[in-house]
Formats: sequence, structure tokens, C-alpha cells
Amino acid sequence: MLKKFFLNFLSSFVGAWVALGLFCMALAILIFSLIGKAGMSALENAETVKSNTVLTLDLSGEIVERDQRPDLSPMKLLNGDLEVPMSLSGLISAVRRAATDKNVRMIYLKCNGVAAAPATLHALRDELLEFKKSNKKIYAYSDGMGLGDYYVASVADSVFLNPAGSLYVHGMGTAALYFKGLLDKIGVQMQVVKVGTFKSAVEPYISNEMSTPARAQLDTLYGNMWSFISDEICRSRKITQAQFDTVVSRDVLMLQEASFAVEKHLVDKAVYERTMDLRIADALGVEKKKVNFVGPSALGADAPFGVSYDSSSQIAVLYATGEISESTKTGINCSILVPVITDLADNDKVKGLVLRVNSPGGSVFGSDLIGEALNYFKSKGKPFAVSMGDYAASGGYWISCQADRIFADPMTVTGSIGIFGMIPNASALAQRVGVTPQFVSTNPEVDFPSLLRPMTESQLAEMQKMIERGYDKFVGRVAKGRKISDARVRQIAEGRVWDGAKALELKLVDEMGSLQTAIDWVQNKVADGGSKNCEVVAYPRLDNDFWAIVSQSLQQGVSDGIRQTLMKEAVELVPEAEYAEEVKMIFLRRPVQARMMPVKVNM
Repeated sequence: MLKKFFLNFLSSFVGAWVALGLFCMALAILIFSLIGKAGMSALENAETVKSNTVLTLDLSGEIVERDQRPDLSPMKLLNGDLEVPMSLSGLISAVRRAATDKNVRMIYLKCNGVAAAPATLHALRDELLEFKKSNKKIYAYSDGMGLGDYYVASVADSVFLNPAGSLYVHGMGTAALYFKGLLDKIGVQMQVVKVGTFKSAVEPYISNEMSTPARAQLDTLYGNMWSFISDEICRSRKITQAQFDTVVSRDVLMLQEASFAVEKHLVDKAVYERTMDLRIADALGVEKKKVNFVGPSALGADAPFGVSYDSSSQIAVLYATGEISESTKTGINCSILVPVITDLADNDKVKGLVLRVNSPGGSVFGSDLIGEALNYFKSKGKPFAVSMGDYAASGGYWISCQADRIFADPMTVTGSIGIFGMIPNASALAQRVGVTPQFVSTNPEVDFPSLLRPMTESQLAEMQKMIERGYDKFVGRVAKGRKISDARVRQIAEGRVWDGAKALELKLVDEMGSLQTAIDWVQNKVADGGSKNCEVVAYPRLDNDFWAIVSQSLQQGVSDGIRQTLMKEAVELVPEAEYAEEVKMIFLRRPVQARMMPVKVNM
């Protein structure tokens, strides 16, 4: 009987594995088939560059930092969703190639709701200004322009607006969300220790309103950015700052007809989009049917950027984008990035490094590990520059500050030199969902930090000391890297954020410049050292582990730990998705953070 039981068990076990294997194989065949069909369709509809080509940039949606490969998750493939967001590197590459390609005669900007921070839009706008030096025209059209759209479009030779549309240009600002009332309702209290008068990243969790220092630094930040943006718009549109300020502040542009924007010289004509093809053809002096409209991909913008990994002489461009952590699959995962940095340091083929930082910071532990790895790279005597994108603040500045040279955009958000500790006390939430914790331990600190009871006064005091030691370490790192005194760093630190132009005045950065400026600087340093003709290669590699994706799609199961349980209960109490996501992050983030205030400077 026992033998029969084991035989039946083994046969069932083997059968299950065979079935699972067949399922995986069938899924793989289906997915590869979908990829193949998508590839064939792309080839059939491929755009080519020929005479009278117009490069069309459809500026709608998000602009990410770097070219990405499609997300090959099975569900997206089954839904036929193989689109990837626009990348700044891809757009700039396309514009740059269009300037030198004799077949490309014009750029056509379709501004339909671009979503990007000011530094990204400024980088694209600067490249369009360079394009105009080739004596080729730029036309821009929109059904309705927000500030980001209009900022980019204002560089065009002619700006067209739908007669039924309007300009949604009204200065700069944000709505910062404060969560204390929400946390009170679900039974979560945030226990906070911090260093820095302006370190306001914790405020939304412990207050219902913005503090005076937090408001002051945002007033300065937005004021400086708005001054820069409006000045560039006025110079391109050939209007005075006073004229522009008047229509923005007094006339409520979004409520005005398109003809009003024409009258005030903010746009050139109010026309319908269906007429744009003919207008472009007339500008080129050809028939409409002879105009060849192509997207960035026709100019190789979607080709993998810098993949010559076997080149014997390389300059590595290492992307550090997102929040700094130790375990997440998105953002800057130090456990992934640190080995890449050390490999680059030990790789004799790599002659120099440009770290492209676009991060609001995050885990102090992760920032420290990345910073130490970058110091190891410097110890090899190879030139090391930082190029700052939209954000390089707090932990983002921690990993940047000891580079040989730091380049920033005038509208980069940087600084925020300060750290904080934040531990949720979910004891009230636990009681609300019927959980009654009982503690048994040999020592009083055995369960510290606990989600199920508040910290004691001695624990809070010791944590404050730890945060202050971390702040001292941060200040010392900045002082050493920037070659300024400890006292001077403390004057401009305190967790305060600065725009890139002000950071240059404060010597937190060395020079205003783009990613290409930083690459050129490293190239020159490498050339001075005897190396020439370096390939620019992007890291980390964009490798898609197909079988990992398949296996992840087959895995099920959720950890039953108390943290996950309480997080799940807390999120279910919050119906609004955006707020629920913030509550989820409260439970997932490490207790000690070097992160800027949770404010996105989008336009």
C-alpha cells in the first residue's frame, strides 16, 4: 500500500512538472511569435530618410532619461503593448543627426502634453537651438500648450495653435500633499528624527501644512526657475519680460482664445492641424505629397546607445536614475550599481567615467555604498565627472559630490544636504484590524525598531545621535569633495534644495553643461593621458532576462510577515490610488533616508 502511495505521489509530482514545463514552452512559443509578428510589422512600416524629410517629434507623455528596451512581460505582449517612452538621449540623438543629414530639411514639433521636469526640457530645447544653426527651420503645433510644451515650442521659427485651443501658461508651482490626517485615520504615527532646518521631506507625514522654511525654499526654487524659463521664452518670441508677465499674471491665458495668444505675439497663427502638412510643404517649396515625415527612429534614435562593450578604449556613461535603495527592481539599487562601478574601475578598457545622476536621493545606506564604490573608481586614477539631470539632491548629491568635475543644468534641483530617520508606529492600526501584540524578550531593544509600539525616549535620543553622525559624515564628504570648509558646507546645507544656477554660485557644482559637455570633458582628460578615440558606452547594460520574466509570471505567494500584513490593511483603508501608493512606501522604505522633499517640478 505504501509503495503504491509513493508511486502515485511520484507520478503526480513528475506529471505536474511536465505540465509546468509544457506550459512554459507553450508560453515561450506564443511570446516569441508575438515578438516576431511585432518585428515584421515594424519592418513593413519602417520609415526611411530620403529627400525632403521632416523629422517629427511627437512630444506627448513622459520623457525618460535613457533609451529603454520594451517591457517583455507576458501580459503586455499578449495585449500587444510594446511601446517604450521617449528618452532624452534618443530625442537629442535624432535632433543632432537631423542637423547634419542633408535630406532632413525641417523639424516639426507636435506639442501635445509633454511630461518632464525643467532640466530635461531645457536640454532638449538647447539641442533644438543648436539645430537652428544649420539654417533649417522648426515648426511647432499644438491643440493646447502647457508650460512645458510652450517652453520647447517657443524655440520654433513658427508656432501654430489650434483656433479652439489655448495656452495653459500660468507660471510655476506645485501642490504638495500632506498625509498626517490620512495617517491618523488609518492609525499610523510617524516617528521622526532629522537634521536640517530645511529638511522638509518628513513634513507631509507629521504635519497638515507646509512649514515656513519649506515654503521659503520652494519660493526661491520656483522663482529662479520661472525667471530662467520666462527669459528664454521672451528672447525666442522677441517680446519683453513685462509684456509676458502681464499676460501670464493678469489675463489668465488658459481662459483666452487662440486669437488672443496671436495678438500678444505668443504664437504666430491659429490654424487647424489638418493644414500643417501643406504649410510645411510650402515652407520647403515642394508639393505636399513629396514631404517625407519620419519619427526619431528613422534617424537611429531608438538604436541602443553606446553598446560597444568590447571596445578596447571606452568612456563609460553610468546612469543612476530614480530613488536610491538596496533591493527594489526600479530606481537605483545599490546592490546592482556597486558591482558595476567596481567592474568599471577594474576594467582596463574603461578610461574614464561620467555618472549621469537623476535622483532625489533615498537610502543613506545605499548612498554610502555607491559613494564608496565611486571613491574606489577614483583611486584608479581615471577621470570621473558627474552630469546632473532633473534631480541630484540629498542622496543624489551624496554620490555626486566627490567627482573630479560636476556639470549641472541651470534648472537641476540639487543640494538638500541632510538626512532623517522615520519609523512608522502602526500599533493603532494593528488594534484596528484585530492584532494584539504580546512581547517576550531577553533584552529591551530586541524588537527595535518595532511597528507595533512607539519608540521610547532613550531610543529616540539614540536615533537622533545616529542621524547627527550621518549628517556630519555627509557634510564631511561634501567638504572634501568640493574643497570647501566644513563650516561653509553647514551654512548652505541644512537640507535646503537649490537650482543648478544657484548651486554654481555656491560651488556645489563646477559648471553649467549637458551630458555631452561632461563626456567631452572626460574625453579631453583621457586624451591628455595618452588615450584617444574612446567609444562612449552606456552602463548598466540593458539586458532582458526573458526566462526570469517567464518564471516570475508563474510564481505566486505573498510574504505573511507583519510588515506586509499591516501594509496591506493600511492600503485597503485608502481608496485613492495615489495616496495608497504613498502609504505603501512608508512601510517599504528603510528608516534612515537622504531624500529631498516629495515635490516633483514638472511643467
